[in-house]
Amino acid sequence: MQSQYDVIILGGGLAGLTLSIQLKRMDPAISILVLERRDSGASTAAHKVGESTVELGSHYLREVLGLKAYLEEFELPKHGLRFFFASDNKDDIATRVELGPRERLPTPSHQLDRGTLENFLAKRTQELGTELILGATVKDVNIAEGNHTVTFLKEGEEVKIFCKWAADATGRGSFMKRKLDFHKPMEHHVNAVWWRLKGVIDIDDWSDNAEWKSYLKPGLRYLSTVHFMDKGYWLWVIPLGSKNTSIGIVADPAVHPFDTFNKYEKAIEWLKVNEPRGYKMLEPQKDNLLDFKILKHYAHHTGRIYCAEERWGVTGEAGAFLDPLYSPGTDFIAMNNSWLSDLIVRDLHGENVEARANVYEQSHLSLVDNWIPVYQNKYLLMGNTQIMVMKIFWDWATYWAVPTLLFTNKAFTNLSLLKELFSNSRGLGRRFGELNRVMQDLFIDWAPYETERFSDRYIDPYDLQYMRDFQHDIDTSYEPDALIEKVGQNMKILEQVASDIFRLVSTQVNGTPPNMKVDPYKIKLIAGSTVLAVETELDENISESVKNDVDLMWFYPKPVFA
Repeated sequence: MQSQYDVIILGGGLAGLTLSIQLKRMDPAISILVLERRDSGASTAAHKVGESTVELGSHYLREVLGLKAYLEEFELPKHGLRFFFASDNKDDIATRVELGPRERLPTPSHQLDRGTLENFLAKRTQELGTELILGATVKDVNIAEGNHTVTFLKEGEEVKIFCKWAADATGRGSFMKRKLDFHKPMEHHVNAVWWRLKGVIDIDDWSDNAEWKSYLKPGLRYLSTVHFMDKGYWLWVIPLGSKNTSIGIVADPAVHPFDTFNKYEKAIEWLKVNEPRGYKMLEPQKDNLLDFKILKHYAHHTGRIYCAEERWGVTGEAGAFLDPLYSPGTDFIAMNNSWLSDLIVRDLHGENVEARANVYEQSHLSLVDNWIPVYQNKYLLMGNTQIMVMKIFWDWATYWAVPTLLFTNKAFTNLSLLKELFSNSRGLGRRFGELNRVMQDLFIDWAPYETERFSDRYIDPYDLQYMRDFQHDIDTSYEPDALIEKVGQNMKILEQVASDIFRLVSTQVNGTPPNMKVDPYKIKLIAGSTVLAVETELDENISESVKNDVDLMWFYPKPVFA
């Protein structure tokens, strides 16, 4: 162990280890020390919420960190996110509306066994020259101009070490946030419990219905991240490369008080009431329980992320955490680490990065703020199948069309692109956040009028042309000007989707003309009123392709366009 490092990373979990690898790949000469509190390798246990990646995070692991070969050999491929909605007969999975891809998606993602992965990352970063100390409990970081002093305990002995940059990856311990007091409230109060069961659990075995089984090729449902939904909750079933299975309950306490499922025995009884088929299939497995974890009010925000003047930053759950619904944890680590590593490397190479750090921090915080409405108050909608189908496809489309495409094209560390996207009040990035907020509000306003229970339906995101185009385009490389143009084209499609969804909803609720002209940034559902912040006149620019795609998501009889 040296006495001086370029970077000391507090925490050797997923965020800290991936940051160290990214830094070493950017500049192998950077000296890095990772301090990890646990005194041995990561256990293959349910120590994190979920074990699933989606497209942005998978691109980061595979392409940015160079882990493609490892992931394909040792971790399971993932067949997308899959949802089963509430029905009048939840004991029969084959009758529930199912949403998910039939065929393999072109952009890969993975089901992660976090213990196995983190042990590999620890080995890999040490091979690259990073020093890793296990059993190190960080006691203090004294921020000083030019050189910080990090104090930690190792086997009862206090050790002081020095660094130019300190990166907090301590997870929910949030060392720097507590030290410098930059907590920020987040009004999203949801709880989670999760456990692992020994052995393979394949939901294809949950029904003998041959027609239902034939919807997908054998094995593809098993490889999905499966969600079972009803009002106020979702239940996950995730396969792991260790041939074990992760199970989790995530619920809004306004509907499902935490004390009704915060112990394993209670969780099983909760399944009996809320997911009877899950109970029948999982209760016999109770002797195969490997571990059980709980997390109350897991969402949290942050007021700071990067400070170039004082040379520190936070990453992973040491900063902000929103919700595991769409498996975004690795996505936020990917973006967070990419901003932080870019600042560190530029600074160590002699560049003044203070202005850049301010742009990155504001971009990051804006991204979190724009993502909060995706989850906030939305658990109350999970029993409304029609709303959730529209919402999930909307959420996927916005995710693929803008942030994922920007990340795969390295736009988040391109200052001119960030300014183009976010500095102008009508920039594409600002419009993106505004449009998403309007749509998330629409889903909530629609809820009192959407009570139909549907069954015996299957809907695939690949049935929609614009969804196929967004997914296929994720790994396309664009020059900066072409990227801005492409995001602009994607925004036009999203605006059209928003308008067409509103037309359908407003026609159902208020009987408004199904082909009325709509300003997607001003839509507001006002029941019983003909004043809807829209102009009720023919829209000559309705895109038939997008309209037809939106119609596929609509389970009610279609309104007739004049």
